[in-house]
Amino acid sequence: MHLKIHRMPGAGEVVAACDAELLDTTLAHGDVEVCITGGFYGTERVAEEEVREALICATNANIIGKRVVALAIAMGLIAEEDCIMIGDVPHAQIFRI
Repeated sequence: MHLKIHRMPGAGEVVAACDAELLDTTLAHGDVEVCITGGFYGTERVAEEEVREALICATNANIIGKRVVALAIAMGLIAEEDCIMIGDVPHAQIFRI
């Protein structure tokens, strides 16, 4: 998995995580295109435990990929029906208020 934490003063942080094989790809479904870049999702691979720890602390999260979304579901952060599919790849955003 890839992980990047975007810290915004006064607004908390956004955790961005994706499955490793999705990095540097573009997913398309109908009129929707999503570019999965290292600039947003990070360029270094991390262990699942590091993604888990980041998601536990996250104010907001943007996740894409079967493994990272399954992790968030297993952690009880989202439900499967909270995800959208871009082609056959699940995507979800988590917001804590």
